[in-house]
Amino acid sequence: MITLESLSLQRGTLTLLKDTSVIIHRAQRIGVVGANGAGKSSLFKLLLGELHPDSGDLLLPGNLRIAHMAQEVHALDKSALEYVLDGDKELRRIEQALANAEASGDHSKTGDLHAQMEAIHGYTARNRAEQLLLGLGFTMAQTQLPVKSFSGGWRIRLNLAQALLMPSDLLLLDEPTNHLDLDATLWLESWLKQYPGTLLLISHDRDFLDSVANHIAHLEQQKINMYRGNYSAFELLRAERLSQQQAQFEKQQVRVAQIENFVRRFKAKASKAKQAQSRVKELERMEMIAPAHVDSPFEFTIPCAEKTSSPLLVLDQAAIGYGEKTILDTVSLSLLPGMRIGLLGPNGAGKSTLIKTLVGDVSPQSGVYTAGENLKVGYFAQHQLEELDLNATPLLHVQRLSPKVSEQEIRNYVGGFGFKGDDADTEVKRFSGGEKARLALALIAWQKPNLLLLDEPTNHLDLEMRLALTLSLQAFPGAVIMVSHDRHMLRNTVDEFWLVCDGQVQPFDGDLEDYHQWLKQRTLGQNKAQSNDQSNSSTVEGNEPKRDRKEERRLAAQRREQLRPLKKQLDKLEKQLDNTQSELSEVEQALAEPDIYDATNKDKLQALLKKQGELSQQSEAIEEEWMLVQEELEALEAELESS
Repeated sequence: MITLESLSLQRGTLTLLKDTSVIIHRAQRIGVVGANGAGKSSLFKLLLGELHPDSGDLLLPGNLRIAHMAQEVHALDKSALEYVLDGDKELRRIEQALANAEASGDHSKTGDLHAQMEAIHGYTARNRAEQLLLGLGFTMAQTQLPVKSFSGGWRIRLNLAQALLMPSDLLLLDEPTNHLDLDATLWLESWLKQYPGTLLLISHDRDFLDSVANHIAHLEQQKINMYRGNYSAFELLRAERLSQQQAQFEKQQVRVAQIENFVRRFKAKASKAKQAQSRVKELERMEMIAPAHVDSPFEFTIPCAEKTSSPLLVLDQAAIGYGEKTILDTVSLSLLPGMRIGLLGPNGAGKSTLIKTLVGDVSPQSGVYTAGENLKVGYFAQHQLEELDLNATPLLHVQRLSPKVSEQEIRNYVGGFGFKGDDADTEVKRFSGGEKARLALALIAWQKPNLLLLDEPTNHLDLEMRLALTLSLQAFPGAVIMVSHDRHMLRNTVDEFWLVCDGQVQPFDGDLEDYHQWLKQRTLGQNKAQSNDQSNSSTVEGNEPKRDRKEERRLAAQRREQLRPLKKQLDKLEKQLDNTQSELSEVEQALAEPDIYDATNKDKLQALLKKQGELSQQSEAIEEEWMLVQEELEALEAELESS
């Protein structure tokens, strides 16, 4: 159990957390959300020991093993596979000790070291690392390539694989899907749902959070508010809380106005001076309730070119690739105004290559490419961020495109993308990845395209900007072709899917769930073929016979049955704790009302104070019982694992 007790954290002059308390239980999968700058990454640094509280306490269990995904990796000569294996420090320690013992001929040590290697499942580590890399989109040949041969995005995937391989009790992942395609995102989602430890996940992908998280930690107004359930449940609960908060705020404003009016009228009168002063003190004591700001800071439209062509663009029997290598063959398609297409397909199948061909960046090797007379393409890909002028401001970028447009009109426009006030005059070199992505989208929209080609447009964008982009794409009257791992955006902006696979581009008859099933069947078929090859090989080599899968499944089911009562009891206690804390919160809100301390409400006040004490004791008792059951469950799990 990880506990933050009345914890405050500052970075420079900015207070990120103030007197906040939260308990993180073992095996919870928590989505960490909040506005940019709210302190999500700083919370991770706090848990890693890179930052320390300014006040309050952070209590971590002893010997807690923490794995986290580094955001950078240096250009190294070692292979991708060896780099991932470096994540398991204990494995590397034992390997080195074994090498030393064997070199010195110390056979008394080697036996013990082999036993240690077996205990940490070290002999399967290489295979597990390979499976992680394959799941994240690497080929088997790429696992042997040096780290320095990969681009920045693929190196981030290596860091993710390394974090997943690390033996850990707490896994911290900061935007793990940013550099993944849809297939790798789906694989990671499945992997994380099986992770047995505690997971803290920063993500702006709604569907990913909905599938993986069972709690949401929302950083807002220097507090961490914990919600039970996934992201969709959090949205509903928060909307309800904000509605209640707004009502409280409005009620409080009436009281504030009454006090201020009383003070203004009577502070100069000697007979009323004492009462006026007491009202001033009441105003100072009153905890101001923040108004509920729920509107997104982003609001924009993507205008379409006044003239259009039908069809916008045609490919006829086109072969697409680079140099002499053909990636897609006999591609025939006709893009009409209003078409909204999502591209699906395995990593490396040619989705980005197809988009580059449609843009005109890659010429077909053969076949016919015909652009409509009035075709106007808006193209977004990650390299667009690198083409921004680092020394120019958002205002200047747009002025260069339209020198005759008034400055105020441009300011109004870029303000919809979040560049308001001084931000419109800030040089791009000071921007984060998300701010650069917003500017690149703003420049595309400003040029009024009638065909939008979007290759992973949501990388680096936060949830509110993704929502604004989704709404603007829904209203865009032109054609859209999109590659994205953000299923929420795909589901809400495209009407049909095309499958790019095995050198072909074909309409896909189904939705994203159907694609997920197709992908699983494809992977199953590939694994089965690989298993058959290995089986034939092992028969020749005389390896040990196949395991009794039926007996293994029976034993696994028996173990699950033994654990089920304790898990049900834990779940019941968690619900009781949530209900108790919710009641306690309501009581404390009632005690925060100024009217409750009037003499006429004396009995009501005493009743609330009594209930507050009872609920606090009840909450502590439930937490203590939860810890005892959790310890019993862990002991039983360890016993079953060793048997």
